[in-house]
Amino acid sequence: MIVTLTANPSVDRTVTLTEPLRRGQVHRASGVTSHPGGKGVNVARVVAAGGSPTLAVLPGAEDDPVVGGLRAARIEYRSVPVPGTPRTNLTIAETDGTTTKINEPGRPLTGRDLTELTALLVELAAEASWIVLSGSLPPGAPVDWYAQLVATLVPLGAAANGERRTRIAVDTSDAPLLALFAESDSAAPDLIKPNSDELAQLTGSDPVTLAEPGAAAAAAATLLDRGVGAVLATLGAAGAVLVTAEDAWFAAAPPIVPRSTVGAGDSALAGYLLADLAGAAPADRLRTAVAYGSAATALPGTGLPGPADLALDAVHAHPLRPAVDRPSAPA
Repeated sequence: MIVTLTANPSVDRTVTLTEPLRRGQVHRASGVTSHPGGKGVNVARVVAAGGSPTLAVLPGAEDDPVVGGLRAARIEYRSVPVPGTPRTNLTIAETDGTTTKINEPGRPLTGRDLTELTALLVELAAEASWIVLSGSLPPGAPVDWYAQLVATLVPLGAAANGERRTRIAVDTSDAPLLALFAESDSAAPDLIKPNSDELAQLTGSDPVTLAEPGAAAAAAATLLDRGVGAVLATLGAAGAVLVTAEDAWFAAAPPIVPRSTVGAGDSALAGYLLADLAGAAPADRLRTAVAYGSAATALPGTGLPGPADLALDAVHAHPLRPAVDRPSAPA
């Protein structure tokens, strides 16, 4: 089972325009869609559509619209009741696939809320193959909360034979992402999924140069020296790279007509995890991740892909070799 944590859930609303966005002008919308959202919720939605067991963990009362959306979609969830309403994230989608996002800060969580969410994840660790910590942190959460969770959960995933029973994936950005590596002796996740900007944040690289797969793989390889098990770095329309202790691969995105980038990174992560649960080799996990991310980009609004939307045969993974003489991580 894949357990996802969405500490900062949202109602994701997409407004599709009939013409290019112009500041200060009146626009006509051709459509409006709304779905339960937040990065962990998106991962759970894609995993569920892929036919694998998943459970979404989030703060919210039973009358919370995100909780209600999960219930209506028949996605299993466990929630910690908190007062107030979740944030609304607005996406403005243009006909050429350009998207403009306006994300609200979110509903504050108290120390007690965070403790209850932590306890719930600890409880679920015994039955989870993966625990995904995904998205921004809400007001009230310390920037190192994901780092604290990783340090708590990683020891719980160790099996008696030394192999990992429950693995931890993290997909976040900015201060929470940097906090994962702020302490050299802290536990590291089994998988992180940065985009090129986030990979640049972590490695001190130029984000422009990371559009090149070899440079992205070399930068990602330095994170393995800092304890990460694997790095799935998404490079937008270029595709993605996967770096593990054994090797590295690049997969280009298949040709698509882009309609919305909402949920593309979350879909790529879900595709990787689905392939991992199916026992796929690393290169095929990467192929599946790219196929899911590209399929999400080809869908309108906040739509997320299922297996029928994939063009997996059009995605090919090619080996890279960044592990040889790779640069050391910055101090």
